[in-house]
Amino acid sequence: MKKTKIIATIGPASQEEETLKSLILNGMNIARINLTHASHDFCKDIITKINHLNQTLNTHVSIMLDTKGPDVIVDKFDGGSAYLNSGDKIRIYMNSILGDSTKFSVSYPGLIHDVKIDDIIKINDGLIELTVLEKGYDYLLCKVITGGFIEDHKGINVIGTKLNIPFLSKVDQEDVQFASEMNVDFLALTNVSSAEDVLQINDILINLGNDHIAIIPKIENERAVDAIDEILDISDGVMIARGDLGVEMPFERIPGIQKSIIHKCHHMGKVSIVATEMMSSMENATRPTRAEVSDVAAAVSDGVDAVMLSGETTVGKYPAKTVAVMSRIIETAEEDVNYYELLDQAMRTERQDTTGSIAYSVVECASRLKVKAIVTPTMSGYTSRKISRFRPSCPIIALSPDEKTVKNLTIYYGIYPEQMKVVKAFDDMMEHAKEAAGKITNAQCGDRIIITGGYPLKEVKHTNFMKIEDL
Repeated sequence: MKKTKIIATIGPASQEEETLKSLILNGMNIARINLTHASHDFCKDIITKINHLNQTLNTHVSIMLDTKGPDVIVDKFDGGSAYLNSGDKIRIYMNSILGDSTKFSVSYPGLIHDVKIDDIIKINDGLIELTVLEKGYDYLLCKVITGGFIEDHKGINVIGTKLNIPFLSKVDQEDVQFASEMNVDFLALTNVSSAEDVLQINDILINLGNDHIAIIPKIENERAVDAIDEILDISDGVMIARGDLGVEMPFERIPGIQKSIIHKCHHMGKVSIVATEMMSSMENATRPTRAEVSDVAAAVSDGVDAVMLSGETTVGKYPAKTVAVMSRIIETAEEDVNYYELLDQAMRTERQDTTGSIAYSVVECASRLKVKAIVTPTMSGYTSRKISRFRPSCPIIALSPDEKTVKNLTIYYGIYPEQMKVVKAFDDMMEHAKEAAGKITNAQCGDRIIITGGYPLKEVKHTNFMKIEDL
């Protein structure tokens, strides 16, 4: 069983129910929908299908929505794309026009006021590079430094310049409300620059009375990297979005930044997600490159909670196969993880409270006794998340009567959540734990598990017992 979770982005190549089923059976834990490219009707359709599949397959795949955020994108092109030749001049219009190889327009009319002469504009994850030559009344005249194909709705980055776009637009506010109405589990925030940006979303959710949706800011620019500690303090975790981050910053810095942020998340007990081009060659091929295999394995070795697929599952030819291959890579890489080192790192920064101390003892015993699973009856998921932070080498089976808690736990390292009925007797709780361990891990007679949590389940707010059971 893999412990690192897989987030798969849903798009045209994966929207059919049969494909979604294959994604789930091959290892998808979270279905992600990017609101930059998806309508509310599309979201409703996918969420309905995932909920139906969860009931049919007895799974707990959760839903993540990405906000549009303060991004600048190009408008449409004649035929959907155009080729820009290096050395050519091109005009970027502020008013909407149909683009071609000599001109195109953008989603943000204020761009003309924010950029300066000689500024560098990068498009499509930095593959196309322009420099600003002059400003007209309603257009920028640019020179193509690095040419290539440009397609509808590709992102724009102005290097070294902060654009004066409010973080929270009316569209984003409506999308957050929509996410709350649809009872999604995670909200990924696009182009966050500071903790204040995150607080704006948090305030909306508070006003909506929603304490379920977990907030996951996307780290996509240097300002977010500089403010990472403050952002993590008020978030449930972060997504390291290497595409835009590699455009805004020197790409050779990205591996070090990724490793540092995963390390910070681990110490702070926050979720870490690595995204962008993890297996992009599988958009058109049936196997990844060796470099992509090493990339996924390196993130797993660092103890990341989840890895994410984007184009591979939205427009790629082999979405289900890509998830299956990624699952195999993860499982193999996890055999080489230094769990003692991750446990030691977490313990150094652990608060000296009852739950933390028991969680540490549970993981240490699980390692020494080579137990089959750790089972945690829980209401809020707090005990399970705490144990996940210590990175046990065996799976954590979280049993909760609260469906929202179950869905929220799907993203955490090593946790396999299951919904159970509220039980009052301690012996009944033990029996439920043993049954779940047998079902999920195929534990057999003679295998050993550890059961830990708070009892009575609805009355105690902290972990207060640990029990070693031979099946």
